[in-house]
Amino acid sequence: MNCEIAEMDRRTFAATLVAGSFAAAAWGRPQVTNRKTVFYASVGPELTAYDVDVASAALTRRTSITLPVNIHYAWPHPSKRYLYVASSNGGSGTSGIIGDRHYLHAFRINPASGALSPHGEIRMLPSRPIHVSVDNAGEYVLTAHNNPSNVVVHRINNDGTPGEAVMQPTKLDAGIFAHQIRTTPSNRTAILVTRGNNATGVKPEDPGALKMFGFKDGVLTNLSSIAPGKGFGFGPRHIDFHPTRPFVFVSVERQT
Repeated sequence: MNCEIAEMDRRTFAATLVAGSFAAAAWGRPQVTNRKTVFYASVGPELTAYDVDVASAALTRRTSITLPVNIHYAWPHPSKRYLYVASSNGGSGTSGIIGDRHYLHAFRINPASGALSPHGEIRMLPSRPIHVSVDNAGEYVLTAHNNPSNVVVHRINNDGTPGEAVMQPTKLDAGIFAHQIRTTPSNRTAILVTRGNNATGVKPEDPGALKMFGFKDGVLTNLSSIAPGKGFGFGPRHIDFHPTRPFVFVSVERQT
């Protein structure tokens, strides 16, 4: 069961999800009974499901849902039964509108059609979420927030609904302009990708870094900061993990 998130032109697609093999499943260990490939794309607050015809490389629009504010990112539960969506009326970058409505939503995925239905309580977030992901055990939802740079962790209840936020006992080193949060394949570490900012005529460059945290029971603990050249000239945006080898791939936005 393959599942991939891809972020496209932010002005057009706020969050895109390609998901394969949605099927009725028991919690934690899904059993595939029928295979269906679904493509989700969002434009503004609207999230639309498309059937995928792989042979002819065609998409057929099926169902849509509309959220109260713009969608910023989405991530599936490992069971493929739920989709978690971060939304906000905040603007992009550091100069955009701060906004005052920031949400974490959960949706149940229909195993036969891929259609989405609201699932559980909508959770409030403290600021604009720029990225959302689920840990590899499917027990926590993590959101990255760019301004101020921060990461928030919510428990996932046994029924897949989003629970309360996990209190973080220590102040986290969240860097400058967080852009992504991921847990490593071992699920014992989380990596917050902090992009930094280019210099302007009135402000020097903000350095970027990969902020490493220990991760246990939803609690993050500061481990280290990976910042070549002290983070100057290093503006990472996203990371991903090799499926079988111990490599992390980093896309660096500010230096292309």
